[in-house]
Amino acid sequence: MSQNPNLFLSVGKPVKDEYGRSVGKVASFALTPHGKFDAVFIEKGDGAFAKFSVERVRVDGSEVTLISKLKSDANAFCDQIPLIWRKDQALKDLAEKKKISKELYEELHRTFEVALSQMKGEAETLKGEIDKDVVICTEELKELAYALANLEIEHEIGQVNEENYNTAFVVVQDNLKRVHEEKNDLELLRSKLSNITLGEASQTFIAGKKAQEKVSEEFASASSPELPEPPVVVYVKEIGKAGI
Repeated sequence: MSQNPNLFLSVGKPVKDEYGRSVGKVASFALTPHGKFDAVFIEKGDGAFAKFSVERVRVDGSEVTLISKLKSDANAFCDQIPLIWRKDQALKDLAEKKKISKELYEELHRTFEVALSQMKGEAETLKGEIDKDVVICTEELKELAYALANLEIEHEIGQVNEENYNTAFVVVQDNLKRVHEEKNDLELLRSKLSNITLGEASQTFIAGKKAQEKVSEEFASASSPELPEPPVVVYVKEIGKAGI
Protein backbone atom coordinates (compact mmCIF):
# COMPACT_ATOMS: atom_id res chain seq x y z
CA MET A 1 0.00 0.00 0.00
CA SER A 2 1.36 3.40 -0.96
CA GLN A 3 2.41 5.75 1.85
CA ASN A 4 2.82 9.48 2.15
CA PRO A 5 6.63 9.88 2.19
CA ASN A 6 6.37 13.29 3.87
CA LEU A 7 5.13 11.66 7.07
CA PHE A 8 8.04 9.22 7.25
CA LEU A 9 10.52 12.00 6.50
CA SER A 10 9.04 14.15 9.29
CA VAL A 11 10.37 11.87 12.06
CA GLY A 12 12.56 13.99 14.34
CA LYS A 13 11.31 17.24 12.79
CA PRO A 14 10.11 20.08 15.06
CA VAL A 15 6.36 20.53 15.38
CA LYS A 16 4.66 23.91 15.77
CA ASP A 17 1.04 24.93 16.16
CA GLU A 18 -0.78 27.03 13.57
CA TYR A 19 0.54 30.23 15.14
CA GLY A 20 4.21 29.29 15.20
CA ARG A 21 4.46 28.18 18.83
CA SER A 22 6.72 25.21 19.49
CA VAL A 23 4.90 21.97 20.35
CA GLY A 24 7.72 19.41 20.27
CA LYS A 25 9.05 17.01 17.64
CA VAL A 26 7.74 14.01 15.70
CA ALA A 27 8.76 10.79 17.47
CA SER A 28 6.86 8.04 15.63
CA PHE A 29 3.64 6.95 13.93
CA ALA A 30 0.79 4.53 14.54
CA LEU A 31 -0.37 2.61 11.46
CA THR A 32 -3.34 0.34 10.85
CA PRO A 33 -2.79 -3.34 9.90
CA HIS A 34 -3.41 -2.24 6.30
CA GLY A 35 -0.53 0.24 6.46
CA LYS A 36 -2.61 3.41 6.71
CA PHE A 37 -1.37 6.24 8.94
CA ASP A 38 -3.61 6.48 11.98
CA ALA A 39 -1.83 8.73 14.48
CA VAL A 40 1.35 10.66 15.17
CA PHE A 41 3.41 10.49 18.37
CA ILE A 42 4.94 13.81 19.37
CA GLU A 43 7.53 14.38 22.08
CA LYS A 44 6.64 17.63 23.80
CA GLY A 45 9.11 20.17 25.12
CA ASP A 46 8.85 18.79 28.65
CA GLY A 47 9.77 15.29 27.45
CA ALA A 48 6.23 13.88 27.64
CA PHE A 49 4.79 11.94 24.68
CA ALA A 50 1.36 12.60 23.20
CA LYS A 51 -0.62 10.83 20.50
CA PHE A 52 -2.51 12.90 17.92
CA SER A 53 -4.86 11.90 15.13
CA VAL A 54 -3.12 12.02 11.75
CA GLU A 55 -5.88 14.38 10.51
CA ARG A 56 -4.52 17.00 12.88
CA VAL A 57 -1.01 16.93 11.42
CA ARG A 58 -0.09 18.91 8.32
CA VAL A 59 3.27 18.35 6.62
CA ASP A 60 4.59 20.93 4.18
CA GLY A 61 8.15 20.09 3.19
CA SER A 62 10.22 20.26 6.35
CA GLU A 63 7.49 22.06 8.32
CA VAL A 64 5.17 20.03 10.53
CA THR A 65 2.09 21.79 11.92
CA LEU A 66 -0.32 20.51 14.56
CA ILE A 67 -3.89 21.70 13.95
CA SER A 68 -5.93 22.49 17.06
CA LYS A 69 -8.54 19.91 18.06
CA LEU A 70 -11.23 22.59 18.15
CA LYS A 71 -10.55 23.57 14.56
CA SER A 72 -10.31 19.95 13.43
CA ASP A 73 -13.62 19.01 15.09
CA ALA A 74 -15.38 22.17 13.89
CA ASN A 75 -14.29 21.62 10.29
CA ALA A 76 -15.63 18.07 10.49
CA PHE A 77 -19.03 19.33 11.66
CA CYS A 78 -19.05 22.00 8.94
CA ASP A 79 -18.56 19.26 6.34
CA GLN A 80 -20.91 16.63 7.77
CA ILE A 81 -23.96 18.67 8.84
CA PRO A 82 -24.63 20.23 5.39
CA LEU A 83 -24.05 16.84 3.75
CA ILE A 84 -26.67 15.12 5.91
CA TRP A 85 -29.08 18.01 5.38
CA ARG A 86 -28.64 17.76 1.58
CA LYS A 87 -29.20 14.00 1.71
CA ASP A 88 -32.43 14.55 3.66
CA GLN A 89 -33.58 17.11 1.07
CA ALA A 90 -32.75 14.70 -1.75
CA LEU A 91 -34.72 12.00 0.06
CA LYS A 92 -37.70 14.34 0.29
CA ASP A 93 -37.49 15.08 -3.45
CA LEU A 94 -37.42 11.36 -4.24
CA ALA A 95 -40.51 10.79 -2.09
CA GLU A 96 -42.38 13.64 -3.81
CA LYS A 97 -41.49 12.15 -7.21
CA LYS A 98 -42.85 8.78 -6.00
CA LYS A 99 -39.46 7.13 -6.56
CA ILE A 100 -39.44 5.64 -3.06
CA SER A 101 -42.25 4.44 -0.81
CA LYS A 102 -43.67 6.58 1.97
CA GLU A 103 -42.59 3.99 4.56
CA LEU A 104 -38.99 3.99 3.33
CA TYR A 105 -38.93 7.79 3.25
CA GLU A 106 -40.14 8.06 6.83
CA GLU A 107 -37.63 5.48 8.06
CA LEU A 108 -34.65 7.14 6.35
CA HIS A 109 -35.88 10.63 7.25
CA ARG A 110 -35.95 9.69 10.94
CA THR A 111 -32.39 8.39 10.62
CA PHE A 112 -31.22 11.70 9.12
CA GLU A 113 -33.13 13.71 11.71
CA VAL A 114 -31.52 11.79 14.59
CA ALA A 115 -28.05 12.23 13.05
CA LEU A 116 -28.60 15.96 12.49
CA SER A 117 -29.95 16.49 15.99
CA GLN A 118 -27.01 14.67 17.54
CA MET A 119 -24.41 16.53 15.48
CA LYS A 120 -26.02 19.90 16.15
CA GLY A 121 -25.97 19.14 19.88
CA GLU A 122 -22.29 18.25 19.70
CA ALA A 123 -21.64 21.40 17.68
CA GLU A 124 -23.31 23.50 20.40
CA THR A 125 -21.03 21.88 22.99
CA LEU A 126 -18.05 22.68 20.79
CA LYS A 127 -19.14 26.32 20.55
CA GLY A 128 -19.08 26.46 24.35
CA GLU A 129 -15.49 25.18 24.33
CA ILE A 130 -14.58 27.79 21.71
CA ASP A 131 -16.08 30.51 23.91
CA LYS A 132 -13.86 29.38 26.81
CA ASP A 133 -10.77 29.59 24.62
CA VAL A 134 -11.80 33.07 23.43
CA VAL A 135 -11.95 34.17 27.08
CA ILE A 136 -8.48 32.69 27.68
CA CYS A 137 -7.12 34.58 24.66
CA THR A 138 -8.72 37.81 25.88
CA GLU A 139 -7.07 37.43 29.29
CA GLU A 140 -3.74 36.59 27.68
CA LEU A 141 -3.92 39.70 25.51
CA LYS A 142 -4.57 41.77 28.61
CA GLU A 143 -1.54 40.27 30.39
CA LEU A 144 0.67 40.85 27.35
CA ALA A 145 -0.50 44.47 27.19
CA TYR A 146 0.51 44.90 30.85
CA ALA A 147 3.86 43.25 30.15
CA LEU A 148 4.50 45.62 27.25
CA ALA A 149 3.50 48.67 29.31
CA ASN A 150 5.83 47.69 32.16
CA LEU A 151 8.66 47.04 29.71
CA GLU A 152 8.19 50.53 28.24
CA ILE A 153 8.18 52.09 31.72
CA GLU A 154 11.36 50.34 32.85
CA HIS A 155 13.07 51.20 29.58
CA GLU A 156 11.99 54.82 29.87
CA ILE A 157 13.55 55.22 33.33
CA GLY A 158 16.74 53.44 32.30
CA GLN A 159 16.26 50.19 34.18
CA VAL A 160 16.34 48.14 30.92
CA ASN A 161 19.10 48.80 28.41
CA GLU A 162 18.43 49.18 24.68
CA GLU A 163 19.57 45.68 23.68
CA ASN A 164 17.46 43.88 26.26
CA TYR A 165 14.55 46.18 25.56
CA ASN A 166 14.60 45.40 21.82
CA THR A 167 14.79 41.64 22.48
CA ALA A 168 11.93 41.70 24.97
CA PHE A 169 9.84 44.02 22.78
CA VAL A 170 10.02 41.59 19.83
CA VAL A 171 9.06 38.65 22.08
CA VAL A 172 5.99 40.43 23.48
CA GLN A 173 4.92 41.77 20.08
CA ASP A 174 5.22 38.32 18.48
CA ASN A 175 3.05 36.82 21.19
CA LEU A 176 0.50 39.60 20.87
CA LYS A 177 0.26 38.91 17.15
CA ARG A 178 -0.16 35.16 17.68
CA VAL A 179 -2.84 35.51 20.35
CA HIS A 180 -4.73 38.11 18.29
CA GLU A 181 -4.67 35.75 15.31
CA GLU A 182 -5.81 32.81 17.42
CA LYS A 183 -8.66 34.81 18.99
CA ASN A 184 -9.84 35.99 15.56
CA ASP A 185 -9.70 32.42 14.22
CA LEU A 186 -11.74 31.14 17.16
CA GLU A 187 -14.40 33.82 16.70
CA LEU A 188 -14.63 33.07 12.96
CA LEU A 189 -14.83 29.37 13.73
CA ARG A 190 -17.69 29.92 16.15
CA SER A 191 -19.51 32.07 13.60
CA LYS A 192 -19.02 29.37 10.95
CA LEU A 193 -20.44 26.71 13.28
CA SER A 194 -23.42 28.93 14.11
CA ASN A 195 -24.14 29.46 10.42
CA ILE A 196 -23.97 25.73 9.77
CA THR A 197 -26.20 24.72 12.69
CA LEU A 198 -28.73 27.39 11.74
CA GLY A 199 -28.36 26.72 8.02
CA GLU A 200 -31.92 25.64 7.35
CA ALA A 201 -33.42 28.64 9.15
CA SER A 202 -30.92 30.98 7.49
CA GLN A 203 -31.76 29.71 4.01
CA THR A 204 -35.47 30.22 4.66
CA PHE A 205 -34.81 33.72 6.03
CA ILE A 206 -32.62 34.71 3.05
CA ALA A 207 -35.16 33.40 0.56
CA GLY A 208 -37.95 35.30 2.33
CA LYS A 209 -35.86 38.45 2.50
CA LYS A 210 -35.07 38.33 -1.22
CA ALA A 211 -38.75 37.83 -2.03
CA GLN A 212 -39.67 40.77 0.21
CA GLU A 213 -37.05 42.97 -1.46
CA LYS A 214 -38.39 42.04 -4.89
CA VAL A 215 -41.96 42.94 -3.87
CA SER A 216 -40.72 46.24 -2.42
CA GLU A 217 -38.91 47.09 -5.66
CA GLU A 218 -41.98 46.28 -7.75
CA PHE A 219 -44.19 48.38 -5.45
CA ALA A 220 -41.76 51.31 -5.59
CA SER A 221 -41.69 51.10 -9.37
CA ALA A 222 -45.48 50.97 -9.67
CA SER A 223 -46.09 53.81 -7.21
CA SER A 224 -43.61 56.18 -8.82
CA PRO A 225 -45.16 57.31 -12.15
CA GLU A 226 -43.16 59.54 -14.42
CA LEU A 227 -43.74 63.19 -13.59
CA PRO A 228 -43.86 65.94 -16.23
CA GLU A 229 -40.85 68.16 -16.49
CA PRO A 230 -41.21 71.40 -14.50
CA PRO A 231 -42.12 74.47 -16.57
CA VAL A 232 -39.36 76.86 -17.53
CA VAL A 233 -39.91 80.34 -16.09
CA VAL A 234 -38.19 83.31 -17.75
CA TYR A 235 -37.79 86.46 -15.71
CA VAL A 236 -37.55 89.72 -17.71
CA LYS A 237 -36.00 92.72 -16.02
CA GLU A 238 -38.02 95.87 -16.61
CA ILE A 239 -35.87 98.65 -17.96
CA GLY A 240 -36.73 102.13 -16.84
CA LYS A 241 -36.63 105.31 -18.92
CA ALA A 242 -33.21 106.13 -17.54
CA GLY A 243 -31.83 102.99 -19.06
CA ILE A 244 -33.03 103.81 -22.64
